[in-house]
Amino acid sequence: MAKKKTAKTTTKKTTTKKTTKKSGKKKSGKKKPGLYANIHKAQKRAKSGGRKTRKKGAAGAPTNKDFKNAEKTAKK
Repeated sequence: MAKKKTAKTTTKKTTTKKTTKKSGKKKSGKKKPGLYANIHKAQKRAKSGGRKTRKKGAAGAPTNKDFKNAEKTAKK
């Protein structure tokens, strides 16, 4: 006599994935200098005879949005 095949019931384990918000930045031991540090470096170079610093609104100059972001991360 042939054995009758029975259907096995399998249960899938559902796992919940934790979603984390990843930023585009790599985490390293050294912190990058901030906006104001870069501005002060540029002003120092300009004083010593280098090229002039960009004026407000010029291409490549920090925008108001950049300054607002810098305020958020400034040390108090």
